[in-house]
Amino acid sequence: DELLYTPSASEPRSFPHAVKQQCWEKAEKVPGRDPERWRRDALGNIVFRKLVGCPGCLCHDYDHIVPYSKGGKSTLENCQVLQATVNRSKGNNTEISKSELAQRSSYCRVSGRDMDLFELSAFGNVRRGPDSGGCKIQ
Repeated sequence: DELLYTPSASEPRSFPHAVKQQCWEKAEKVPGRDPERWRRDALGNIVFRKLVGCPGCLCHDYDHIVPYSKGGKSTLENCQVLQATVNRSKGNNTEISKSELAQRSSYCRVSGRDMDLFELSAFGNVRRGPDSGGCKIQ
């Protein structure tokens, strides 16, 4: 019989907007890409900022490292960007290794051109990161 944590009304289940912003900012940057648009999740999967809460390979969720149902708070320290497929597979399981989670990742190979097309579709332009060092699409 597992004891489940019952939070109070002052402890929201969803991460506040400011925490989501900081959580995104602490995720690993994708070299050559705009860090406001692209990051790597906790397992190294590339995710696109506009794709949140969907099941695709570039989609992400803001994950409670310690599950909310087990007392995890909706704070920056307990937040990580995680590919949505992996997050749904993880659920409230705390006994799962990083390598097991990595095996559950939705694999997708995206080229720089693919990423450009995602940006053009979502934002109407392409922005490179400060470390791109390459050519720019005009």
